[in-house]
Amino acid sequence: MKTKSIISAITMAFLMLISVNMNAQDFPKMDKSPMDVASFPTNWRNADKLIKISYSRPQLKGRSLDKLAPKGEVWRTGANEAAELTLYKDMMLGSTKVPAGTYTFYVIPGDTEWTAIISKDLNVWGSYFYKKENDVARLNVPVTTAKDSLESFAIVFEDSKDGAHMHLGWGTVRIAVPFTK
Repeated sequence: MKTKSIISAITMAFLMLISVNMNAQDFPKMDKSPMDVASFPTNWRNADKLIKISYSRPQLKGRSLDKLAPKGEVWRTGANEAAELTLYKDMMLGSTKVPAGTYTFYVIPGDTEWTAIISKDLNVWGSYFYKKENDVARLNVPVTTAKDSLESFAIVFEDSKDGAHMHLGWGTVRIAVPFTK
């Protein structure tokens, strides 16, 4: 009887050990270009958002911005998946009315201006499958140069009298994309 109890206890311990190992998850290491979200209004207490963008934050790491976001080519606005833009209300990008909804946000970098693109594409990795015919709106915006350099690509929103400006910055390059109501 004592032997059966010991064998039963060892068997149970062995089964529990196996079941714990079978349920263990292997989590990947932190992504080198972590996801981030910027929204407007920027105050986290304000749940009535106007606009939000989800994007990955690549880093320069001694590389040239022109190599990572080549001039004259459609860029996914970040790393990994293309940036996803959500408008919670109808907005204007330049003279084009963009209905509330979720879109992909691309840019085409240039020397003196960048082209901001809102596309109907969704769930896109990179800009490899970009199709111009899916563009909802485009706007050319001027490039400015900052004194300070940003190692990681970043997006922030700023209040404007008629909407919000979405600021993109990387290295010393800065652009502001105006969204109006």
